[in-house]
Amino acid sequence: MGLNLNNVIEQVGKDKGLDKAILIEALESAMVKAAEKKHGQNKVIEAHFNEELGEIELFQFKTVVEHITNPDQEVSLDEAHELDPEAALGDSLGIKLDTSEFGRIAAQTAKQIIIQKVREAERNVVYNEYINKRGEIVTGIVHTFERGDIIVDLGRAEAVLPRDEQVRREGYRQGDRIRALIIDVRNIQKGPQIALSRTHPNFVAKLFEMEVPEIYEGIINIKGIAREPGDRTKIAVASNDQAVDPVGACVGVKGSRVQAVVQELRGEKIDIVPWSDEPAKFISNALLPAQIARVIVDETDHAMEVIVPDDQLSLAIGKRGQNVRLAARLTGWKIDIRTETEAKKVTMEEVMAGAEILAGQPENAALQSKEELGKAGADDASLLPGVGPKTMEALKNIGLNTVADIIDAGIERLSAIEGIGLKKAEKLLEAAKKHLEG
Repeated sequence: MGLNLNNVIEQVGKDKGLDKAILIEALESAMVKAAEKKHGQNKVIEAHFNEELGEIELFQFKTVVEHITNPDQEVSLDEAHELDPEAALGDSLGIKLDTSEFGRIAAQTAKQIIIQKVREAERNVVYNEYINKRGEIVTGIVHTFERGDIIVDLGRAEAVLPRDEQVRREGYRQGDRIRALIIDVRNIQKGPQIALSRTHPNFVAKLFEMEVPEIYEGIINIKGIAREPGDRTKIAVASNDQAVDPVGACVGVKGSRVQAVVQELRGEKIDIVPWSDEPAKFISNALLPAQIARVIVDETDHAMEVIVPDDQLSLAIGKRGQNVRLAARLTGWKIDIRTETEAKKVTMEEVMAGAEILAGQPENAALQSKEELGKAGADDASLLPGVGPKTMEALKNIGLNTVADIIDAGIERLSAIEGIGLKKAEKLLEAAKKHLEG
């Protein structure tokens, strides 16, 4: 061909980021098509790249036969011997073609095929690069806007941030830098179609992974995320190392780590809560910053009744119910919040309703049952002096819910509870006994 292609292939491969084998295959395919256009498609033509000469060589293959019936694909034994003295009947003989005979049309065809093959190879390279980045964060430049969607220039490819995946109160202008999560990659005829998101919960998870080395290294695990994009996010974290505080690590020194995430989310509030495998405790953590008095678990309906101090109700529910809504989504439990006043009122109504049911029974039996119902309602361990929400939670964690439970537990078991100790255990036991005697 008069041109050493080795340098060309190397340069194009470097510029386009393509493998040398892909370019050689494209050249060989193009030369075969050009040869077929010149010599006819009935011929069996193959192309091979000669790396030493740096050129594509074309060969027309013919089968050695005794009597020729198809001149395009067959050669006589005598003619074959002129090319190869050792040729035998049935052999496939390759006859080198002169590529210098190619005309302008053939050369143009070869050029078009090479361009097409290179574009296809480029699309595949980009697709393979970004399909492996699905679920990762990428940074790009806002290029254009199309019907509410944002077209983002990622350098080697373009991506789209659909309207539905944009945070409502965020605004961008052409040329702005933007970070987003790759949620989908498709290989279509025009090239790879990359879909981005800034609303996906995993966008927050990946931001924390980038800011908190302990998450990246697997020391801290993100157990769950509930998010209302642009407003508030709750994220539950747990540590695999007792020496590492998961919440403190995510917050960082003076809040530096969480603030970096908040800044990227343009002011979105983030609640980082400790995860727990005990549902009641996890619910209490998820409702932070509200303080919880006690939690009543209903396993059948997978629901929880959360009792809070009267002054904590609005904080527990949150603005437009956002706090309790996110807590329910984070934990996967139905949550019903009541104040302590409401809970006591309901308890007394249940006691009175029970007494009315017994009205038709003998007078002594009715009075006895009424006393038992009243006692049952007043036998809650949280009514003992010195038993606050934290102490009650610690008691409930080991199954001590009533005054009788505390007496049965004894001093040794009570003092072993974290946060209670020997002195407090003695006071608890004494208060429980006085409660029953009274």
